[in-house]
Amino acid sequence: MKQSPTTTTLLKVGQLSRQAGKSNRALRFYEEMGLISPTSRTPGGFRLYHPNALLRIQWIDRLQQLGFSLHEIREFLEGFHNEESAPAAMEHIRDIYSTKLGEVRANIAKLQTLETDLAACLEYLQVCSSCAETTPRSTCHSGCDAHSSNEEMPAMVAAMSTPAH
Repeated sequence: MKQSPTTTTLLKVGQLSRQAGKSNRALRFYEEMGLISPTSRTPGGFRLYHPNALLRIQWIDRLQQLGFSLHEIREFLEGFHNEESAPAAMEHIRDIYSTKLGEVRANIAKLQTLETDLAACLEYLQVCSSCAETTPRSTCHSGCDAHSSNEEMPAMVAAMSTPAH
């Protein structure tokens, strides 16, 4: 049988905010939105949270990193809690996580392309560091002797030396 946490295991809002790296105000806002809720209150009215509230806050952070707004997170939770059966609730989560996984993979592919482009630019530009200080910028890349004639200039470098008009 599950035991309810004693007052010594519950966290005051200040303790929770320190552990979560959030302000008390942020936690109050999460509470107003229904994202977290205190387990109980002290006789003096201080909110007390179960240690699992920290896990919920970390989950909220992860979803925000995925691009969810707090309102979307609330809708996500409401959708989950409104499902009648466990399989339907799990399907709800699977659908959302599956969509986000596709978006994350697409972003990773874009970032890998940018990484490749930047590495090529830096490799190309490394040769340029051997040019004499007196080399005019106007001859840079167009008539540079440091690069072989068959070496293709990366687009992110070529765009800099192309007139904008």
